Order: sequence, then C-alpha cells, then structure tokens
Amino acid sequence: MRRVTLFVNGSPRNGKVVAVYGTLSDLLSVASNKLGIKATSVYNGKGGLIDDIALIRDDDVLFVCEGEPFIGPQTDGRPHEELTGSHTDWLTLNVGGRYFTTTRSTLVNKEPDSMLAHMFKDKDAWGNKQDHRGAFLIDRSPEYFEPILNYLRHGQLIVNDGINLLGVLEEARFFGIDSLIEHLEIAIKNSQPAEDHSPISRKEFVRFLLATPTKSELRCQGLNFSGADLSRLDLRYINFKMANLSRCNLAHANLCCANLERADLSGSVLDCANLQGVKMLCSNAEGASLKGCNFEDPSGLKANLEGANLKGVDMEGSQMTGINLRVATLKNAKLKNCNLRGATLAGTDLENCDLSGCDLQEANLRGSNVKGAIFEEMLTPLHMSQSVR
Repeated sequence: MRRVTLFVNGSPRNGKVVAVYGTLSDLLSVASNKLGIKATSVYNGKGGLIDDIALIRDDDVLFVCEGEPFIGPQTDGRPHEELTGSHTDWLTLNVGGRYFTTTRSTLVNKEPDSMLAHMFKDKDAWGNKQDHRGAFLIDRSPEYFEPILNYLRHGQLIVNDGINLLGVLEEARFFGIDSLIEHLEIAIKNSQPAEDHSPISRKEFVRFLLATPTKSELRCQGLNFSGADLSRLDLRYINFKMANLSRCNLAHANLCCANLERADLSGSVLDCANLQGVKMLCSNAEGASLKGCNFEDPSGLKANLEGANLKGVDMEGSQMTGINLRVATLKNAKLKNCNLRGATLAGTDLENCDLSGCDLQEANLRGSNVKGAIFEEMLTPLHMSQSVR
C-alpha cells in the first residue's frame, strides 16, 4: 500500500494523507471526499499531469484540480502573513463562486473610504474568510462586481452588453464606491428611452372613444392633442382639463358639458361647435376661431368661461345667452351679431372688441373695459345701468 499527501491546486495548506489503491478514478473519488471539491485531475509538484496510478510513488505530494490549470504552490500558496505586508501584494477574491485576481493597491487606493478598502488595507481588519484555495470570500454577484473592479483598476466605467446597470449601481452602493455611483446614475439616465410627448392622433383617440361607454367620462386631463383633427366628433362630458389642444380642428365637434378648464386652445378652430354647458375657466383660446358656436343650453345650464384668455378670437354669430365671461380677456375679439342676452361680462376686458349687431339685453357689463369697443347696429339699446356700478 502506498500513501500520498493531497493538496488543493495552488495551496500547500490543509493537506490530507490518503492511501492509494485501485484505479486513478478511485483516488479522485477519495480526494473529492477528503478535500471537499469535485476532483477531476491530479498533478505532481512540478505540474506534471498524472494519468496512470502506477506513476504514483509512496509519500508523493500531489495537487488535485477541479478542471483548472495547474497553479504552482510557490506563487499562489504563500502563507497569509506574507500577503499582508505590502499594498502591492496580489490577492484572489472569490465573488459568488467566481475568482478575481487583483492587487491590494487596486482595492485600497482608488476609493480609500470604501468597504473594499477597509476590508483589505489592514491585516484581518474585517476577519475576512477564505476558501480552500486561500481566496477571500465575498457573497456578491460576480457579474456586477466585475465592472466595479475594472473601474478601480483604470478609473473608467465599462459595462459589457447584457449587464444591468441597476445591478452594478446597487453593488457600487453596497461597497461604497462613491465616485462610481454618480457615473452609473448618469449612464442609467442616458440609457432610458426618451419620453414620448408626441400628440395623440385622431386615429388613436377615436379608438379610445369607441372603447368607452357614452355615459362614462373619458379622462383626458393633461394630454397632448396639439394639431390633431378632432372635428365632428362626439366629445360630450370629456375631461380635457389642462390638456394641450392648441391648433386643433374641433369644428362641428360636440363638446357639450366638456371640461376645458385651463386647457390650451390657442389657434384652434371650433367653428359651429356645440359648447352647451362647457367649462372653460381660465382656459387659453387666444387667436382661436369660434364662429357660429352654440353656448346656449335650453335647459338653463350656462357655459362658464370666467377668466379665460380670448384675445383676438373670432366668435361672430355665436349663441351665448347667459354665458359667464366675467373677468375674461376679449381684447380685439370679433363678436359681431352674437347673442349675449343675460351674459355676465362684469370686469371683462372688451377693449377694441367689435360688438356690432349684438344682442346685449340684460347683459351685465359693470366694471368692464369697453375702450375702443364698437357698438354699432345694436339690436337693443345698451342701458347705462348695465355698464355702471
């Protein structure tokens, strides 16, 4: 019977003395059990591969591998005490089962306040655990650790395709690599797809309308419809609050009881639209066309345009009985032949407005600015009490 001393590849420590018998496969099986590895090959001390058990002599020192190349014990199996004397010593890290070889100075010098620096700058400062090869054990993801180690080596963030930047960022935060965190946050932001602010088209919107019951309120608050053709559509009761409807074509659309509060309607066309009971408080319709619109609801529900910006709008021939235009701005607007019976125009800016042929019976113009306004061919005379407080 022969006996030999077995060591894990590259390490002259924690050897096991075993008896040699049977075949080479029997020896590998014994080595696996004794050393706690999956032995696949055996080398002598000079790196020679042993492929026949007959080559083994009594008291030989053998090194068992798991498939990796032979590692000489003179270079990688030095005592731990020798490895901690200098900041240029080479170290092997076992990160989640994957081995990384680097220098102590790489881990310490670039980020001296990081966790890695504190782990390896002093001997046994953290009581670092080592595996059977002497590699320091770190229970983290090797995929995300590799870009961090490379950054500590050369100061550049390089991440291979398929590696999630968020995972690398979490590792950088865990190890306290502060200078890398900022680089990663910028890289993640730049990698995100640009937000889509493109306007909703008529085709897309019609699809939404068809999928919504007629009695349900369609929530379109804050959406962008800029330049869309929404003419002749049934848009009753829809919430367009703060939506962008600038330069839209809304001609002949039914906007009965729609909510257009603070919406942008500048430059839009709403000719002949049905605006019964519409809410347009503080909306911006500067330069819009509202010719022949109907704001008058037979049931008595009044349209509310209080505080709206209606500078330069063309509302010629519109039906606006009882409309609320209090403190609205209608400077330079065209209101020819409009029905404004019982309208609330208190505090409204009507400077340079063309009110020719309008019906202003019982309309409240108290406190309004009528400087330069045209009141020719009025259907009913304007009484002083309507405009004086």
